[in-house]
Amino acid sequence: MTPKKTKPRYRYRNWEISGHIVMTVLAVLAIAPFLLLIISSFTDEKVAISNGYSFFPEKFSLAAYRYILTQWQMIGRAYGVTIFITVVGTLAGVTMAGMLGYTLSKKDLPGRSLLLFIVVFVMFFNGGLTATYIIYTRIFHVKNTIFGLLLPNLLMNGYYVMMFRNYFENHVPKELIESAKIDGASESTTFFRIVVPVSMPMMVTIGMIVGLMYWNDWINGLYYLDLKSKLQPIQVILNNINENIRFLQNQDLATSSKLGYVELPSATVRMAIAVVGVLPLLCAFPFIQKWFVRGITEGALKG
Repeated sequence: MTPKKTKPRYRYRNWEISGHIVMTVLAVLAIAPFLLLIISSFTDEKVAISNGYSFFPEKFSLAAYRYILTQWQMIGRAYGVTIFITVVGTLAGVTMAGMLGYTLSKKDLPGRSLLLFIVVFVMFFNGGLTATYIIYTRIFHVKNTIFGLLLPNLLMNGYYVMMFRNYFENHVPKELIESAKIDGASESTTFFRIVVPVSMPMMVTIGMIVGLMYWNDWINGLYYLDLKSKLQPIQVILNNINENIRFLQNQDLATSSKLGYVELPSATVRMAIAVVGVLPLLCAFPFIQKWFVRGITEGALKG
């Protein structure tokens, strides 16, 4: 009679259940702040102030979003600017980093060690804010132009280049590149028609990281745009609205009939502002999550 071999299976099953429980708890902890953020933005101002934020508020209100709608002409224009710089900056950033990463993945490249040293060096050191500001404003002349929102984040992050290089070295079959050379394909043709299609996980991963950087960026708008500029992105506009509400609250002008402000929702409007800024990203992430996780995993491995 053969002995029973059920113990290892039960042990594996127990570890699997424990892992699912842990991951479920972590997922709830990750989702809960976003859920509280959205619910709080629909909470009545007085209830939020007296009872604090809650997943089950006593009274709902749209006052925070009504206030934002009064500023929609400005916010809508800012959304357009943000979408433009996010799309253009992401495409340009991924293309530049990918092309340099592909170049550095060639081990027979003359001067490869020097180029790798330069890329790694700029990952850890930079010229500082003052020198960077002078170069962009006095040499590139990006002040109050759309390039002031594009170039500082575009030129260039060595971390993305190294991720691309690792991916191309370890996950792009060398046979495909050699076959392209035999068929007479140029380096640009090989990159765009062969390397890019088989490297979509890394392309999407880097694209998401760069897109998030452009979408959430407000520092460049602060440095390179005037306060009255029509090129201000959504994060700068929402930050300005937040600061204006804080000013009105500190000056005790929120209920001033002369200025037309009645019970300005200072607490809940901050939540609504955060929802307006983050909601598009939350909606987009589930569609690219599979590529993102795969790209992060494979790009970090070294064969």
